[in-house]
Amino acid sequence: MQNIGQLLDIKGRGLWSVGPDDTVFSTIELMADKRVGAVVVLEEEKLVGIVSERDYARKVILKHRASRETKVREIMSDKVVCVHECSTINNCLTLMNGRGFRHLPVTEGEDNHPVAMVSVTDLVRAIISNQRAEIEQLKHYILG
Repeated sequence: MQNIGQLLDIKGRGLWSVGPDDTVFSTIELMADKRVGAVVVLEEEKLVGIVSERDYARKVILKHRASRETKVREIMSDKVVCVHECSTINNCLTLMNGRGFRHLPVTEGEDNHPVAMVSVTDLVRAIISNQRAEIEQLKHYILG
């Protein structure tokens, strides 16, 4: 089974981030512009949180807060669960399903520096792609 590092070799690495004192409005603009559902929150290059569209919906819209005045630190999740590049896709999907996450930051190195973000969609696509490849190999084997 493919690991996250191999998935990132195909998908590409890259990570969008905001600061804890950025406004929720500018963060949502960034997510819309980059077509992502979550971004990490970095303070002095250190991972301090993650904020997602779900956080925005639940902590801003439903609470009738003003996104132009609300700071990211007020709505971000500060207990961030990350995975390392060597984690398997199946383990990540199990973790996400068990915890109700849709996005996981990916870290590398001994300092666990965040380098990418994977989504449930990324993982499901990778599994489907792997299964298609296995089916093709089996067809070639059976048909000679």
